[in-house]
Amino acid sequence: MNDFQLPRLGTIENPLRIAILISGSGSGMEALINYQFQKQNSFHKTTLVISNKANAKGIQIAESKKIQTSIIELPKEVGKNKLRESHENLIQLELEKFDVEVVVLSGYMRILSPRFVKKWMGRLLNIHPSLLPDFPGAHAHEEVLAAGVKESGCTVHFVDIGVDTGPIIAQEKVKVYSEDTLEDLQDRVKEKEHEIYPKVLDALSEGRIEISSIGPVIIHNL
Repeated sequence: MNDFQLPRLGTIENPLRIAILISGSGSGMEALINYQFQKQNSFHKTTLVISNKANAKGIQIAESKKIQTSIIELPKEVGKNKLRESHENLIQLELEKFDVEVVVLSGYMRILSPRFVKKWMGRLLNIHPSLLPDFPGAHAHEEVLAAGVKESGCTVHFVDIGVDTGPIIAQEKVKVYSEDTLEDLQDRVKEKEHEIYPKVLDALSEGRIEISSIGPVIIHNL
């Protein structure tokens, strides 16, 4: 776990500067920004929202809240073998431009390369709509319903070079009912996502998260 470098401690006067990466509606992003606005003593602040899609509704929401936004689509002039690297280089430049200290993935639908992830490990977080390590990947809700399990939820984790394999920080559980539709389960899990992500960022910015040498994340008083 030596590759993980946690960010500095935030303060009220100098909160951790966060960038949120989105691809769609931005409901999780909106919940996080609202939380930061409403909390008088937040140690973290969203300073940038990046979308890989120009039509992402979340961009309009961020702009309405006076947050700096940037649309960084896949470069059209780059060959396929260099596409991801070129795209992530543009993202990295934007993060550096705004002096971002923590990157939060919230409905960001691209898999980041090991090259990019290694620059940010310990300062790059994701929220996944299942109780990892169960049901990783892009179709968690569908797989949960197909499996007939009685419980699901969401997981906030540090991102590593695997897919949904990074150290787990916190989880919230929800019940799964036999009559659930996909939308039912999505909505129930989303409520928990909107609650847990800001709390994890509180803990991170206040120095209440540790990564032990053997891998587990230790979180104090979530």
